[in-house]
Amino acid sequence: MTSTHPDSLPLNQILQGDCLDIMRSLPEKSVDLIFADPPYNLQLQNELIRPNLTLVDAVDDEWDQFSSFAEYDQFTRSWLSECRRLLKDKGTIWVIGSYHNIFRVGSILMDLGYWILNDIIWHKTNPMPNFRGTRFTNATETMIWAKKSEKQRYTFNYHAMKHLNEDKQMRNVWHIPLCTGAERVKVKGKKAHSTQKPEALLYRVILAASNPGDLILDPFFGSGTTGAVARKLKRNFIGIERESDYVKIAQERIAAIPSPLCDTDLLVTPSKRDLPRVTFGQLIEAGYLTVGQTLYSKSGEIRATIKADSQLIWNGLNGSIHQVAAKALQKSAQNGWEYWYYEDEGGELVSIDTLRNRYRQENNLV
Repeated sequence: MTSTHPDSLPLNQILQGDCLDIMRSLPEKSVDLIFADPPYNLQLQNELIRPNLTLVDAVDDEWDQFSSFAEYDQFTRSWLSECRRLLKDKGTIWVIGSYHNIFRVGSILMDLGYWILNDIIWHKTNPMPNFRGTRFTNATETMIWAKKSEKQRYTFNYHAMKHLNEDKQMRNVWHIPLCTGAERVKVKGKKAHSTQKPEALLYRVILAASNPGDLILDPFFGSGTTGAVARKLKRNFIGIERESDYVKIAQERIAAIPSPLCDTDLLVTPSKRDLPRVTFGQLIEAGYLTVGQTLYSKSGEIRATIKADSQLIWNGLNGSIHQVAAKALQKSAQNGWEYWYYEDEGGELVSIDTLRNRYRQENNLV
């Protein structure tokens, strides 16, 4: 699955300058995914001092300073409006922030017509302590994931996220440590960028909401984490960064990453919703399963018998593979393709979903 892009787009480049000016120069509906890590407007009033009287290396950069909330809101509205113009209709945007700004960002997103899909809580497993002891330790940041409008389809690689989470649905709380150690970009022994995000965070975002060949825009590129992960996952990127020092750091960082050698197929987890539909009855008609054959739950404790009309019978109950599975689990609904197993020639229990995939392959349906 590879996206095509206009030849005029500056693919895999970092564009130095004001994000609004540069975004306005890019063509409408040209971007598949946007990841934005805007200034937080932390409103720090004083220096932060540790108990040992050393100075905390806080976010006090000039680019994070605004004269008022009104100025910050106008800035936010302007760049989010440009992002909406640049997003393809099926594209999505991710915006990360702290409690200082994310609620203002969320309100403006909704005012502009975006439809919020999720808030994702990044739980920092190694947060900076609250040195003054006056508040709870701030151990989270929030990402808002949104699409262009309520009814629009969008990319979500659900099964890739599920597999990444040991075959359990990925939740919206992500436990990922702050960027430290060798991953932290430094200049003369000091952090190159005060808010560098861990690659693990961008790995999930990009894997979840884009496909190989897609174009990812980061209007606040910083030290280049988005571009670095995009390169590793065979996505294209455009980075926008105002500060020349950050541009140089990001260019060197991304240039040092070797071009991925893996096949694109290794980066894609097909959605079952996109596969050709195969009914349980088709497996019986084609002889992949037989009338009177027993199906089992994964543990083997629940056993049901296949009827000629493709229904199952269990404890006197007749129903579809989904209905009987739900009844056995005492649930209102259950995916029967994931619940039922059959016994193969070697006596092993095999998922009927595996059998359905074999049917697709052997009948050229994939």
